[in-house]
Amino acid sequence: MRGTLLFYRRRPSPLHATRAGVGALWAAALSLATILLDHPLALLTLLGAVLCAGVGAGVGRPLARSMRTAAIVWVPIVLVNVLVSRQGLTVFARLGDLGPFGQGDLTLEAVVFGAVIALKVMLLILITTLASLAVDPDETLRILRRLSFRSALTASLATRMIPVLAADAQRLAEAQRTRPLGHPRGARGRLALLRAVVGGSLDRAMDVAATLEVRGFATARRAPRLPRPWSRHDIAFLVSAVTIASLALVGRLAGETRFDAYPEVRAPVGAGTIAVCVALLVAVLLPFADRRGVDA
Repeated sequence: MRGTLLFYRRRPSPLHATRAGVGALWAAALSLATILLDHPLALLTLLGAVLCAGVGAGVGRPLARSMRTAAIVWVPIVLVNVLVSRQGLTVFARLGDLGPFGQGDLTLEAVVFGAVIALKVMLLILITTLASLAVDPDETLRILRRLSFRSALTASLATRMIPVLAADAQRLAEAQRTRPLGHPRGARGRLALLRAVVGGSLDRAMDVAATLEVRGFATARRAPRLPRPWSRHDIAFLVSAVTIASLALVGRLAGETRFDAYPEVRAPVGAGTIAVCVALLVAVLLPFADRRGVDA
């Protein structure tokens, strides 16, 4: 079913074998590196590393599908930046006087800067998708349960209801198509489907609330912490997360990943830039090389 492609499913990969807290920290380190780094070469390196990590985690196809969807953000981001920015020197089109918006000079620098921002947004979407596909949400919520039981329970129920409602919507849509007199099309048909799904979700919510009350969840206390030994995959991805964040921070502070779009595009590629990119690639992908102890 296409609606379940972006939900977590246990797979035989090192990232799936890693505890959820470390997996979430690793994804957060990738997101931090995406925010800190501006050099196009470094961002493209991260993009390739994330896609290869998806293949190593066994979720390459859904991640590639998510990349095609995320690519939609490129056009509006670049277009808005080109129309709004006036800082570039390389003008490729003049729209004349736009009144309160000033001169409508479209610059190459605005296109490049918009493309870099769009690449960052797409990377953040891919990293979030990879985390949702490879990090166990139940284990993540068990971590939060020790902080706030009711909030964790609410989040857990919400995440579990999403695929259930998606399956309900698909079954109802198939039932509509099998009606002998046809089914309503366009906005009318979608509205009828939405009304049925929302009504069903309210009925399910009442049933779940009654079940939780019967089982005494209202008086539940904070769950105790259960000791769990660290595996080689936990250590590998923890070291990887620290290394990724450190490389991004050092690269930014040392100026090795410097990128300036205005007033002219400057993206110097030196030995330090290449070294940071290679180190990032190795830090992201090295934990996937050890597949010992991965459950099939």
